[in-house]
Amino acid sequence: MKTDITTVRYDIHDLAEYINWIYFFHAWGFQPRYAAIADIHGCDACRAGWLASFPEAERAKAAEAMQLHKEAVRMLNKIDGKYKVYAIYRLMEANAEGDNLWLEGTLFPLLRQQTRVRPDDPFLCLSDFVRPLSSGIKDTVGGFATTIDPAMEEEFSHDDYQSLLIKTLGERLAEAAAEKIHETLRKEVWGYAKDEKLTMKQLLNEDYQGIRPAVGYPSLPDISVSFLLDKLIDMKRIGIHLTENGMMQPHASVCGLMFAHPASRYFSVGKIDEEQLMDYASRRNIDADVLRKYLAANLQP
Repeated sequence: MKTDITTVRYDIHDLAEYINWIYFFHAWGFQPRYAAIADIHGCDACRAGWLASFPEAERAKAAEAMQLHKEAVRMLNKIDGKYKVYAIYRLMEANAEGDNLWLEGTLFPLLRQQTRVRPDDPFLCLSDFVRPLSSGIKDTVGGFATTIDPAMEEEFSHDDYQSLLIKTLGERLAEAAAEKIHETLRKEVWGYAKDEKLTMKQLLNEDYQGIRPAVGYPSLPDISVSFLLDKLIDMKRIGIHLTENGMMQPHASVCGLMFAHPASRYFSVGKIDEEQLMDYASRRNIDADVLRKYLAANLQP
C-alpha cells in the first residue's frame, strides 16, 4: 500500500507515556536500573520503598535519580501546551534489488554485513526484509521523521542545568513521537498488526512485528542517506532542515525507515571492506572519499 506524505502534531501529554526513561537516565550517567523510578507511584510511601530497595551504598545515587525524575516530570508539565512535537510519514511502494531498495521509483542503496556474530548467521541487509523486484509484487516500506518545536531547545539558555534537562527531554520526546507514530501505522494506517495489544513495557521493549531503524543507527549507519529520505518525505514540512553534512536541525530529531516483515530484526552492519565501499559509492553516485567520512566507524583498517 502507499499513502501521501502525512504530518501529525502531538501535545507533550500525548507522548509522556511513550518516553523511554532508560535512555533519558543514560544521558545523565545513570545505569538502567535507576530508570525504574518512572514506574513507581508518586506517593511518598512508594518512593520511600523504592529507595529502600537499593543497597545502602547505592541509595544516594538512587535519591539523585528520584530527584532528577521529579524535575523532569515537572518540566514536562511546564512545557505542555507551550510546545508541540511533530511527525511526518509516508508509506511507499517498495521492492528490493540486491542491496538496494526501490522506493517510489527512487534508488535507495544500503549496506550489507560482512562479519558474523555466530558461524551460521546470514549476512544481513535491510533490503532482505522487502519483496524482491523480480517477484513482480509490490511491497511497502515506511519513511518517517519526528522533531520538536525548535524553540524548545533554546528554552532556559541562561541556565545550564535547565537547558540540559529540556534538551535531553526533547530527544526523548522525538523518540517517543517515533514510537507512537509507528504504533499508529502498524495498527491503523498500514494495518498489518491491527490486533496488536501490548503493554507500554512491551511496546518500549519493541515486542511488536516490524522494525524502525533510524538513520545513523547500526543497520543504517550512513547519515548521508538523510538526503535521500528527505527527497521522499520532505522533512521541512515539520521544520527539519539538514546541514551540508546531513545532520538534522533541530538536534532533537529522528528520521528513518519502517519495515513490516515478520522476520525483520535489528542488526549492526559492522565493518565493511574497500570493495563494498566502492560498490556502495557507485550505487550512491557519490565519490568514495566523501562517503569515507560518513562511514569511518564502519571501514576496515
